Amino acid sequence: MADVAEKTKKSPGKFFSDVSKEMKKVTWPKRKEIVKYTTVVISTVVVMAVFFWAVDLGISQLVELILG
Repeated sequence: MADVAEKTKKSPGKFFSDVSKEMKKVTWPKRKEIVKYTTVVISTVVVMAVFFWAVDLGISQLVELILG
């Protein structure tokens, strides 16, 4: 168990060096892709919000009809 802990210890300099190497391997999305994904997320959130608003309104009306 102690061997694993000793092997995983790294100096801060080595850590940041490794981070720098890994960041160079990252493929970043293009602006067009980001806009596309953002549009999908925002439109999905709006559709879900309208859906839950309608369901809430329907349930409220149903409860009011039953109780009132």
